[in-house]
Amino acid sequence: MATLYVSPHPDDFRSLLALIAAEFSGASRPQTVTEDPPVSLNARSRPTLVLGAGEGDSVLSGDSAVAWYLADQGKKAGVDAKQQSQVWQWLSFADNELTPVSCAVVFPLMGVVGVDKKLQQSSRAELLRVLKVLNQALEPRTFLVGESITLADMAVATAVLLPFKYALEPSDRNALTNVTRWFTTCINQPQFLKVLGKVTLCEKMGPVTLKTDAPTDPKAANVCPAADSAGAAANGPPKTEAQLKKEAKKREKMEKFQQKKETEAKKKTQPATEKKAKPEKKELGVITYNVPTPPGEKKDVVSPLPDAYSPLYVEAAWYSWWEKQGFFKPEYGRKSISEQNPRGVFMMCIPPPNVTGSLHLGHALTNAIQDSLTRWHRMRGETTLWNPGCDHAGIATQVVVEKKLMRERGMSRHDLGRENFIQEVWKWKNEKGDRIYHQLKKLGSTLDWDRACFTMDEKLSYGVQEAFIRMHEEGVIYRSKRLVNWSCTLNSAISDIEVDKKELTGRTLLPVPGYKEKVEFGVLVSFAYKVEGSDEEVIVATTRIETMLGDTAVAVHPTDPRYQHLKGKTVLHPFCDRKMPIVFDDFVDMSFGTGAVKITPAHDHNDYEVGERHNLPFINILDENGLLINVPPPYLGMKRFEARKAVLQDLKDRGQFKETKDNPMVVPVCSRSKDIVEPLLKPQWYVNCSDMGKQAADATREGRLKIIPDHHLKTWYNWLDNIRDWCISRQLWWGHRIPAYFITVNDPSVKPGEDMDGHYWVSGRSEEEARQKAAKRFCVSVDKITLRQDEDVLDTWFSSGIFPFSIFGWPNETQDLNMFYPGTLLETGHDILFFWVARMVMMGLKLTGKLPFKEVYLHAVVRDAHGRKMSKSLGNVIDPLDVITGITLEGLHAQLTDSNLDPLEAEKAKQGQKSDYPNGIPECGTDALRFALCAYTSQGRDINLDVNRILGYRHFCNKLWNAVKFSMKSLGDNFVPSEKAQLCSEECVSDRWILSRLSAAVGLCDAGFKAYDFPAITTAIYNFWLYELCDIYLESLKPVFSKAEEDGASQRQALVSRQSLYTCLEVGLRLLSPLMPFVTEELYQRLPRRRPLSDPPSISVTSYPNTEEFCWQSDEVDRDMEFVMSVVKTIRSLRSDYNLNKTRADCYLQCIDPATVSLVQKYCLQIQTLSYSQAIITLPTNKPVPEGCAVAIASDRCTVNLMLKGLIDVEKEVAKLMTKRGDLEKQMEKLRERMVKNDYKEKVPVKVQEQEAEKLRQSQTELDKVKEAVENFKKMMQLSA
Repeated sequence: MATLYVSPHPDDFRSLLALIAAEFSGASRPQTVTEDPPVSLNARSRPTLVLGAGEGDSVLSGDSAVAWYLADQGKKAGVDAKQQSQVWQWLSFADNELTPVSCAVVFPLMGVVGVDKKLQQSSRAELLRVLKVLNQALEPRTFLVGESITLADMAVATAVLLPFKYALEPSDRNALTNVTRWFTTCINQPQFLKVLGKVTLCEKMGPVTLKTDAPTDPKAANVCPAADSAGAAANGPPKTEAQLKKEAKKREKMEKFQQKKETEAKKKTQPATEKKAKPEKKELGVITYNVPTPPGEKKDVVSPLPDAYSPLYVEAAWYSWWEKQGFFKPEYGRKSISEQNPRGVFMMCIPPPNVTGSLHLGHALTNAIQDSLTRWHRMRGETTLWNPGCDHAGIATQVVVEKKLMRERGMSRHDLGRENFIQEVWKWKNEKGDRIYHQLKKLGSTLDWDRACFTMDEKLSYGVQEAFIRMHEEGVIYRSKRLVNWSCTLNSAISDIEVDKKELTGRTLLPVPGYKEKVEFGVLVSFAYKVEGSDEEVIVATTRIETMLGDTAVAVHPTDPRYQHLKGKTVLHPFCDRKMPIVFDDFVDMSFGTGAVKITPAHDHNDYEVGERHNLPFINILDENGLLINVPPPYLGMKRFEARKAVLQDLKDRGQFKETKDNPMVVPVCSRSKDIVEPLLKPQWYVNCSDMGKQAADATREGRLKIIPDHHLKTWYNWLDNIRDWCISRQLWWGHRIPAYFITVNDPSVKPGEDMDGHYWVSGRSEEEARQKAAKRFCVSVDKITLRQDEDVLDTWFSSGIFPFSIFGWPNETQDLNMFYPGTLLETGHDILFFWVARMVMMGLKLTGKLPFKEVYLHAVVRDAHGRKMSKSLGNVIDPLDVITGITLEGLHAQLTDSNLDPLEAEKAKQGQKSDYPNGIPECGTDALRFALCAYTSQGRDINLDVNRILGYRHFCNKLWNAVKFSMKSLGDNFVPSEKAQLCSEECVSDRWILSRLSAAVGLCDAGFKAYDFPAITTAIYNFWLYELCDIYLESLKPVFSKAEEDGASQRQALVSRQSLYTCLEVGLRLLSPLMPFVTEELYQRLPRRRPLSDPPSISVTSYPNTEEFCWQSDEVDRDMEFVMSVVKTIRSLRSDYNLNKTRADCYLQCIDPATVSLVQKYCLQIQTLSYSQAIITLPTNKPVPEGCAVAIASDRCTVNLMLKGLIDVEKEVAKLMTKRGDLEKQMEKLRERMVKNDYKEKVPVKVQEQEAEKLRQSQTELDKVKEAVENFKKMMQLSA
């Protein structure tokens, strides 16, 4: 095992970094020692990590190297080369930018160095400056690199740990909202908490009094380079020459930093010209819509738009107006739905959410995608229906109501009786069920609410009954006694989807409902069966020792030489007189254990099949409550896991116990009750799926059904080609009671039937119909028939399987069924591909002879920011409404208090919420949530959704808002758009370019929707609005509009540009509308109409832009503008390099050929405007550039020369550059010294070597630029002399 040597000082942030990285290192976590490493290791600094035996090539010293190694072990150093480079950059930022200023601020408070108030003040100002840089970087992110914590977060968080504890007061933290949010998120992670404990943030900066248990030994107080050397000198053994040299360099660096701060502090005391204070950045505020608007009436669009975007204002009133206008209905704009539409029909039914509780972000993703698709099809002019519905969720709903009943009235369902209990469930459904529909409306979902369905409604229940009866009469549904997944707590069989597979690595104690003490799992118990008539024994092993009471055989492999002599022999059961045969079966693995396996046919799926093959007795030893039956005393009536202990002890007493050892295994746990699932033999109803499965697979193979993305096809075929029969019985009260009746014939000539005999079961639409069928079957009169209806209900997935056609009234022929079945598309998550999608396909083909839909689009499963599945007990299930409106941490906690979670689960969930959302969830709005969900949806991978990232798209809404407001102001009150969007041949180069980019965005969106490529759609729209329209086009229009009144030509140009701008706004909003319906409607309603009398009343029913109408994309124009922007960016870069923030300079562009000169002149105004230049002068290559210019290459066709002469203090700039040159040379010398060491290649990880080589290369490039700049300045100085 590796050993990590760290300082015991509680504020040694370097050691703390190593310790935190160790917590993330997974199974390879080293042991920790709080003392100096042995002298023999030549590693006197801490932290030090000793790998293996501790030879020289197995020692890592220094916090960066140690932390990198440990983080890499836990996959926290970046998932690819790009992320690893980013992590390394943040390590450098922490080491070079943050650590020196943090130490300079905090060490005087801690008494490590003397107090110099002026120096401390300047250091504090520098710290805040650096933290503002960090704050800006964190604005759109939760973590620094990627979607989860990496070494970058660990290093930067530990670098700012001491300032947060001792120096950053609440006012500082309020100004650094993103840093504070991120820091709080980090320190509340379990790994940080284990190392740091609860971190108390600074309330007021002042001298620090260390806790009494903190070490006072200077050697232990190794909190920074400055303190380290002093402490070591006081108490430590002599240091090596290399160590002393290293520490001297660190001291020199710190002294230089302090001198720099002193110089800056002196400057501040000198009189200076007064500068205008920068206006503080406004927080996105909450603005409400206060104009009285009755529900269903159109929102006021005459009042001026608020100054800033506010979701609360924008989302008010629109939905009820859309609904009342009938925009969501397929009948909208048509005389009748049966009217032929040349554009076609689009029909999709919602995956019916469970009626239990509320939606989470997974549902929100489903609805964001489905509503975007529905809106897109509607805007394309198709007859569009998105049908809503809700699932009765048999087990989930019954559990919720049972818990509520026990909590509020102290009663069980059995106390109430079946009929009264069902009434309680309906009462709960009527109170709580509407919450789901409210959430869907809040998400902007354009569902036709008049067609909303509930799976227990009379119409759908009739369809369920009819489906069962038809399939039963055909023999597809049959009665059989087989092993099922049984929950003893629920007293019901459960489906595979309701079984959580809990993986154990070895011995583990798990809580089980009904047991006070935890139960042991993850062990393999070996014991012996005696061979009858000999002294021999056969050793077998099991993870469920109590099931040996139901053993009826021992199996070995037919070719196993160890057991050939036992053919025909039997073994004796130790606790009863049962003789059990030794059977020979190929399923036995000879290499596992002793090669002999105990067989319990009634309680194990593999053993069941062995029992069938060898005609073994099936002895059921468990009743429905988990109590032992059919066993000898003293086990009879015992609880199953109490019997586990008793059987084990009795085997030991008889001398037949051999050993117990750890055994990795998977334990099946009921997701509803948390009980351990038992395989149990029960008579149930089954659906024969073999023929239906083949038909479903053939439909896909023949191309009649398309599954997207197609990588799911392999598992689709594998499941359908090997499909097992489907158990549809559930031992519940809430659900569709099975319309099957057991027949008793009151006639001595007819022998009594057994439950397992399908001949004695009949199905019927009513008891009377069933009675008639029974009498006919047994050729007796009706009065001799007695019927008993099956108590069980159907599996919820059975009613969901016929949902696509039962919602339209099947089996009755209705107008909706003829019009909308089969549907167009089924969109859902890939996690229910088999439980729901396959069953819909099978039952659709079986009962209607048609596929229920033509395409299946499977989106990824939403997980939290850490990649965990959404789970109430983890506290990471988030209500979409909380993201839309925002919620405090206390509000999140309150939701757990009101839930049905056990107190222990609720507390665990609270800790999860506190870790992920320490400041609650900010208000993001519906549009931002929808856009973010669609942007995340790349095909074929799960989505690790970080709620805080959604806030970034609210900022996008604000930019969109401001862009439209600015544009409307530029258009003017009297602007009238042309009746049709078209080119007039008078467009300037900027107009022509933006219309080309608009056409490109139209093409990308059209292709994206057709291919279900949602990130392509969001990227195209985002880039068009933000980077092309706002950053370039609107900026380049400013001089056009400002010169509009100068002459006729300028007026005409401004008018043409206004038409182009309007087209961009109107088409851009229509492109975005399916994804962001509220903000686009709000802004669209403020724009003037092209044809006011005939244009649609809402953006949601306008036509979606298509490439036939917007066909203006020009590769030539795009290439030209790409070249122009490379020139602009080069000029901007030069301006930044020479700090020409507000000073305009002349720019000389040296062009390689006349074509480039002509191109530059054509775009001269755009270059001048976008680069903030005084003048743009083109020069051919043979014409000299004026002296005093800074030079940069924009491309192989153009060189930029920025005139600096007379604009800057040359001597001052040279001095700054020389200082920078010295720093760079020192940094590179240090890197080269490290890289030329003999053991560098063996000792330093390859990734680190690559990063340091890249860092050296970048430094060399930067040094070359500095040298070039110095030479330019020196030439200028010579000329001026």
